[in-house]
Amino acid sequence: MAKKRIGILTSGGDCAGLNACIRAVTHHACHKGWDVTGILYGTAGLMRRPPAIMELTPDMLDTSYLRRAGTILGTINTGDPFAFPMPDGSLMDRSAEVIEGYRQLNLDALIGIGGDGSLAILRRLAQQGGIDFVGVPKTIDNDVAQTENAIGYATAVQVAIEALDRLQPTAASHDRVMVLEVMGRDAGHIALNAGISGGADVILIPEIPYSLEKVAEKIRAIRAGGRNFGLIVVAEAVKTAGGDAVTRSLSGQTRYGGIGQYLGDSLGELTGAEVRVTVLGHVQRGAEAVPQDRLLATVFGTKAVDLIDEGRFDRMVAWQNRRVVDVPLADIVNHSHQVDPDGPLMRSARQLGISFGD
Repeated sequence: MAKKRIGILTSGGDCAGLNACIRAVTHHACHKGWDVTGILYGTAGLMRRPPAIMELTPDMLDTSYLRRAGTILGTINTGDPFAFPMPDGSLMDRSAEVIEGYRQLNLDALIGIGGDGSLAILRRLAQQGGIDFVGVPKTIDNDVAQTENAIGYATAVQVAIEALDRLQPTAASHDRVMVLEVMGRDAGHIALNAGISGGADVILIPEIPYSLEKVAEKIRAIRAGGRNFGLIVVAEAVKTAGGDAVTRSLSGQTRYGGIGQYLGDSLGELTGAEVRVTVLGHVQRGAEAVPQDRLLATVFGTKAVDLIDEGRFDRMVAWQNRRVVDVPLADIVNHSHQVDPDGPLMRSARQLGISFGD
């Protein structure tokens, strides 16, 4: 078997399970007699001269990395190399620098762990530079197409459930309605799954338009029935009742954030209830990986190495029907895995009396 030298990088927002995947790739590849090069800070590391790297070996990636949060390689979620922001405010195409950085490392193939946006950029770079590329899906939002689960999602849901478990007793103690704002840039999977598991009364997700009055009706009905507290879960990308996105500027970029407070203020006025708002934010990213994410990261990492060994590139590993498979990267670019409004989870939630404000 010919010895190979492969690269691996993480791109986009961090999440639980990234280190478990890096570990799996390294162990499997090195056991084949290959060399593994970790590329630091995604495509930004390939722009540096010399490229920013760390050589990876099984000895340095022991079992503690199964549970370690974040990514030892570092990551970025800004700086598209095809439209890289320059100090003077202009945008510059630096894709050729990224490709040249890859060439300088004398790599035979590249594994990229990222979300839908990162994988689309990495695929474009691979096509332009003739790079043999395999993608691994990670995102707490679980919105990558063609896979039922992505690395980081299960842990983010667990964090949201734990938050609801803590909010419920204090809500009952003080006769309050608690609003929990969770992440979910384009899809409401975290809100839906955590809301059902955590006993929410109202779940608001981007896929379903809602009415403030309908939500207020649910809160009034709860109180009329004799219960003194209510729980509401809302995904960050949910718009106001008027259809406006609630955003804020952070480091020159527009980010979602604030829909929870909007709901809290509006529902307090409509119902007279005392409402409190909790925003989880990056707490959902930095947790120790739950077993499901550790297992998914491991099988994804080993499968990615297998694809390289088989010479099957421009593919993404995926989880479908309780099996690890691989799909064409072309099938995930410009597509999204969103909540099915008629799916079994939605039907079960409605049968439990959970309101979606519609």
